[in-house]
Amino acid sequence: MPFKTIIEPFRIKSVEPIRWTTREQREKLLKAAHCNLFLLAADHVLIDLLTDSGTGAMSTHQWAAIMEGDESYAGSRSFERFRRSIQDICGYTHVIPTHQGRAAERILFGVMAKKGDMVPNNTHFDTTRANVEFTGAEAIDLLIPEGRQPALQHPFKGNMDVAALEALIARVGRERIPLVMLTVTNNSGGGQPVSMENVRQVSAVCRRHQIPLYFDACRFAENAWFIKLREKGYEDKTPKQIAQEMFSLGDGCTMSAKKDGMANIGGFLCTNDDHLAQQEKDLLILTEGYPTYGGLAGRDLEAIAVGIQEALEEDYLRYRIASTAYLGNHIAAEGVPIVQPPGGHAIYLDARAFLPHIPQEQFPGVALAAELYLVGGVRSVEIGTLMFAGSAQMDLVRLAIPRRVYTQSHIDYLVEVILEVWKNRAQIRGMRLTYEAPFLRHFTAHLEPIGD
Repeated sequence: MPFKTIIEPFRIKSVEPIRWTTREQREKLLKAAHCNLFLLAADHVLIDLLTDSGTGAMSTHQWAAIMEGDESYAGSRSFERFRRSIQDICGYTHVIPTHQGRAAERILFGVMAKKGDMVPNNTHFDTTRANVEFTGAEAIDLLIPEGRQPALQHPFKGNMDVAALEALIARVGRERIPLVMLTVTNNSGGGQPVSMENVRQVSAVCRRHQIPLYFDACRFAENAWFIKLREKGYEDKTPKQIAQEMFSLGDGCTMSAKKDGMANIGGFLCTNDDHLAQQEKDLLILTEGYPTYGGLAGRDLEAIAVGIQEALEEDYLRYRIASTAYLGNHIAAEGVPIVQPPGGHAIYLDARAFLPHIPQEQFPGVALAAELYLVGGVRSVEIGTLMFAGSAQMDLVRLAIPRRVYTQSHIDYLVEVILEVWKNRAQIRGMRLTYEAPFLRHFTAHLEPIGD
């Protein structure tokens, strides 16, 4: 019988100090940052859960690979290792490196989408939506109804509504839909997985209508683990085998290697279409670099080549998903409303249910995130009305856990902080905007508590 204690499947070889601050100091710091946690200095954060993107710890094998980085401008050995490692998992013909995921998105939609087009997704994340809309196309979210109910238990709340996809194609015509995307796991929807059956159904619709299917594959390994745990017929398959099957049902992908690539920077764009790949490489050269480095150093390519394989290791995935669930289950047991079941890379607090006295237009997610910082020095991120404005279907606060960085004692501290905020939730006030940018406003917005 397995033991109950969750232990990290690694040993710590070097440490980075974190700085304690007082409540009084944090009040001043938050005010200076205009109540936007993006504008805080990292040194003023105790537990940083703003994102799991690029914030993980690399392994000894990755650091060793970095020393072999070939910094040749064109045709480097590092690119070949990078390409082979990715093709081993994804199987796509063309692997195009980029400096991170949003660059892959910009190139993909810049080539494939135009004004008047519609791009369906289960749920677009912020940069994906912004890059779609920048071309003049419309980003359409087609999440299953269960995925919009935070408290509901469902094994695959990231699934796309296949009937809604069929209806969209029938309504607007295939010619206005340049591609369909599936985000795995579904970040904006609570880190919820997509089932293989759903991927298969979406793929069948796309192939029947001759529409390319692309994956936003940032957390493909975590999605594969959920399939192994929850979907009949996959119990005895490895995460790598599951990932390979999923990718075989699509035509390409975008990837931020800062997530399940286990690297601090980097990404890539994959496709099977030779003509499309040439157009994408031409655009890559204009803004990112030569197609065998794509804005990355050779050492970065090496780190990704190793890390993307490490992300599929069962011991690591078992620990990561269990640790995240530990946090979610402990606070939910005390009544804290979260997106259920717990996701893979993060726990999402349901800010509307947490703070029912704060209306949506007063940004309950921002108010809750600010309070978590004031009480415990914890930095999180709002995924809701500030991030998505009128298209926000929920107001969530994401606690994204960096890979291989924090220990179980850090998780226990998080439980205490969240429960303290929960106990005093009635005192939290809403927020008002005092400045916003025209795109991706949540990164630079200025806010203040109502009543100040």
